[in-house]
Amino acid sequence: MAEPFQLRVVVRGYELDTQGHLNQAVYLQYCEHARWESLRAAGITQDRLISTGIGPAVLENTMRFRQELRGGDEVDVTCKWIWGEGKIFHVEQEIRRSDGVLAAELSSVAGLIDLTRRKLIENPAEHFHKLADRPEFMGF
Repeated sequence: MAEPFQLRVVVRGYELDTQGHLNQAVYLQYCEHARWESLRAAGITQDRLISTGIGPAVLENTMRFRQELRGGDEVDVTCKWIWGEGKIFHVEQEIRRSDGVLAAELSSVAGLIDLTRRKLIENPAEHFHKLADRPEFMGF
């Protein structure tokens, strides 16, 4: 897939902080929601993934705030999966207002964990690819 997965979200009033800005923790929730929606678009529901005895594990998040968001703003949250070697992968995400202004960027390092052994599995891309009905939504 040439373009990253994208999801539109409207900033809700109850997500704002006392200054009327989107609460900083909610930016991360928007990105988490977009990751799961990307997986779901690929055919991988939470139940389907967990039924394999494997679950996601976020190891690191780096959020960069660029522009404030306010109640009623419509934003597009992207999700780009970056596959490599070994036990980890990267996810790059952007939150942009509908007028194109970049509000935030998130870079994540993640893996898949064996829920019984509590250890990261080798080659998470292979595991995801086997489960995906539409792997192009995950950059395969």
